[in-house]
Amino acid sequence: MHAADTVATTAALAWWIWPIALFFACFLLGVVAVLAGIGGGVLFVPIVGSFFPFHLDFVRGAGVLLALAAAMAAAPRLLRDGLASLRLAIPVSLAGSVFSILGALASFAVPTRALETSLGILILMIATLTLFAPATSAVARGDSGDDWAAALGLHGSYVDPANGEHAQWQARRLLPGLIAFAVIGFIGGLFGLGAGWANVPAFSLLMGIPLKLAAGTSGLVISVVNAPAAWVYFLEGAMLPIIVAPSLLGVMLGAHIGARLFRVMPAATIRLFVLALLLFAGTRVLLKGLGLWN
Repeated sequence: MHAADTVATTAALAWWIWPIALFFACFLLGVVAVLAGIGGGVLFVPIVGSFFPFHLDFVRGAGVLLALAAAMAAAPRLLRDGLASLRLAIPVSLAGSVFSILGALASFAVPTRALETSLGILILMIATLTLFAPATSAVARGDSGDDWAAALGLHGSYVDPANGEHAQWQARRLLPGLIAFAVIGFIGGLFGLGAGWANVPAFSLLMGIPLKLAAGTSGLVISVVNAPAAWVYFLEGAMLPIIVAPSLLGVMLGAHIGARLFRVMPAATIRLFVLALLLFAGTRVLLKGLGLWN
């Protein structure tokens, strides 16, 4: 009887431990995700899929919803502080949202090993490009961007609250940017990573957006792109309340803290966050695809 009671007690403790651990893990993810502008899914899926006893389909479904919640919690404050551009987010979000649906639908039919390996390599390549790219992407004098970006009014200015500097920006290479965000949306929906896993590098390296504005606007893009993908996972039955509820609560609380820190954190520090998270996520997904870290 004593042994049976011990087993029952251990099982009961295990049942409560996982939701509590998930809440605290997602709280930290919410803080970090807002600072880096990546959404929570890019870290949630590999971490929870590896260290928590949940099936990967449920983890992927929660990952999309998690990234959506983190972005929506932080977006109003970022818009109010002028650290995100709604006009910049709209065209790329349209491209990303359509392809995120296709990616989410394909995720239940395509083998994941080869795709995980490819995704890991891609993220590490993006991290390398970000490492060697200039820390800022301010518009050079006389650089008017491209005609499409100019026609849509994708330019403006913002004041960085961290140092009081007034920065001008002008989007460039809009068509390649739309293609990039379509690919980002497809892969994000495919793996449940959300849309934020490569938004910041695409904005900064490809379209010439200053890093801090890129990180802030990334949250708006995540809000739009992840919504249709989340519905696909929901309709496929890949949303488990015991995973979704503590994850959403933790990430939304963390995102509010992250939005406050984002306002005063220097762009160089945010750059380090982006690099560190891309390197970690890329390495984790690559090793998982190769079968070296399951």
